[in-house]
Amino acid sequence: MAASAPRAAHAARTPRAGSTVLTGARVVLPTGTVDGGRVIIEDGRIAGAAHDYATSLDLSGHWIVPGFVDMHNHGGGGASFTSGSVDDVLKGIRTHREHGTTTLVASTVTGEMDFLAHRAGFLSELVEQGELAGIHFEGPFISPCRKGAHSEALLRDPDPAEVRKLLDAARGTARMVTLATELPGGIESVRLLAEHGVIAAVGHTDATYEQTVEAIDAGATVATHLFNAMPPLGHRAPGPIAALLEDERVTVELINDGTHLHPAALELAFHRAGAGRVAFVTDAMDAAGFGDGRYQLGPLAVEVKEGVARLVEGGSIAGSTLTQDTAFKRAATVDRLPVEDIVRAISANPARLLGMYDTVGSLEPGKDADLVVLDEEFSVKGVLHKGEWVIDPQVS
Repeated sequence: MAASAPRAAHAARTPRAGSTVLTGARVVLPTGTVDGGRVIIEDGRIAGAAHDYATSLDLSGHWIVPGFVDMHNHGGGGASFTSGSVDDVLKGIRTHREHGTTTLVASTVTGEMDFLAHRAGFLSELVEQGELAGIHFEGPFISPCRKGAHSEALLRDPDPAEVRKLLDAARGTARMVTLATELPGGIESVRLLAEHGVIAAVGHTDATYEQTVEAIDAGATVATHLFNAMPPLGHRAPGPIAALLEDERVTVELINDGTHLHPAALELAFHRAGAGRVAFVTDAMDAAGFGDGRYQLGPLAVEVKEGVARLVEGGSIAGSTLTQDTAFKRAATVDRLPVEDIVRAISANPARLLGMYDTVGSLEPGKDADLVVLDEEFSVKGVLHKGEWVIDPQVS
């Protein structure tokens, strides 16, 4: 891969919304849903008042919700965040933006430490340019017993010195590291991450209930794709799931694609944790928004059939082909969750976790003009990113 710096994305931009008032829609605000509400856009931000010269766009019969925030995403549009070129990464970002994700963290998969450090430096430039919201390291500090779609040969214990190496390589852009905290060095690494303001996420773990409680007390605050790649909930050995669900300090990731979770498991998570402690993520890989076929996830071959990604060898689920608009629609139409709860899980909660709620995650004056226009069936009809239409509802 060339070592040249990433260039700015999307030279040909879609028209800016300018000074625009979006009217007539059902607008989901932090305080609730407003029927026939309006959102004012001015200079790429949500404004409190409209100018006399502002144009008006009637979106009656639609929903307006905050742009989606995905803090666990490996790629899309046929492109990988783990190994792709600059153009590949930008293509993946663009694919997910077209599905409503206006804030995205790039996730890596297990690899050699030197490669991951190099990749962190590469991706950090796109964070600095504003194309990405940060970097999430999923592996190599995970359990071989719960490795999922990670190469067992490349796994290692979470030595704090090696964790620090990745943080340094990311130059302040690391947002989250997934750890099997029961491994040697796990608790020390959690403390290191907490000290540096980086999310320590419990995942791909074979931890007991007691070991998970210890990790939470040390500073772990996220469950990486709860239920997946961890021991199942047991009545005598409750394992990590019970510990992660019961603790108010923990936010649980859920992959709502109908493959990773049974609807009853999702309902259990919402019932026990509450809407304020759930974050919808995609865990998407290259095939998201692209199609079936053969792909690579790190060093491992993946076959995608009928939208489900599995390792060619062993058949383990290998990420997803999910986009956040599909997760939203499924939550509303299959899981029958209140739209306000879905917005918290897909926008507000992850924005808070990433330390970005002052700029994204809700429709409030002063924040970035990131929003999604949905029709009555919860299909995407418009996407606005920092005041620019990625999908223009007037022509979609």
